[in-house]
Formats: sequence, structure tokens, C-alpha cells
Amino acid sequence: QVQLVESGGGMVQAGDSLRLSCATSAQIFSRSMGWFRQAPGKDREFVAGINWRGDSTIYADSVKGRFTISRVNVENTVYLKMNNLKPEDTALYYCAAARQNDPATIFEYDYTDWGQGTQVTVSS
Repeated sequence: QVQLVESGGGMVQAGDSLRLSCATSAQIFSRSMGWFRQAPGKDREFVAGINWRGDSTIYADSVKGRFTISRVNVENTVYLKMNNLKPEDTALYYCAAARQNDPATIFEYDYTDWGQGTQVTVSS
């Protein structure tokens, strides 16, 4: 089992940018990775995913064009760059790892390992 530790969250104003990091305890080069988020009173939702090679990405419509997921396998780290943040982006952001060699998907059940989350708060 791999341990995932998110960082980089904070309190920002609308229009600002943040970059979240997800550091892992083991090599993740063969595992697709995803970012999810959960706002207060809402279900956790998919944000972005990236395949193990880093050459295929998927995004939720709500963040497409503003967020970018990337990975540096030699560093065992996945990133989420968030630009033009909006108050509706306020949530606890989670990093997750899929099963080995599986593709990145939008479904929570396809991810087997999860971090504890990092809080992002965007004020208007």
C-alpha cells in the first residue's frame, strides 16, 4: 500500500492560483493518479486524472481550462496547478492512486489508495 501526502492548499482570493502536490511513499510510475475534492455538505467529486506515463489526462468540466494535472515519476510526485480559482473551488482536495496499470478514470472506486487531503479555500 502506498502512502499519499497532499500539500499546497491554503486560503486565496478569487482569481489567484495554487499548486497542490501529492508526495507518495513508493514508486508510482505504473499507476494512474487522480485528484478529487469534497466541499462541505457535498459528495466527493472527481477533479483530474493522469495516466502512468503522463501523456493522457482527463478533467471535470468545471475545472477544464483552469486546472492542470502533471506528474514527475522519478520524484514520485503528482501536481495539480489551479489557476483562476473561484469560490466554488473551495473544498478538501484528495490525491488518489489507481490500481497498477489501470487507466485514469473519473470514478472513486477505481482508486485504491488515498491521501488525507489538503484544504483549499477561495474567497470572493
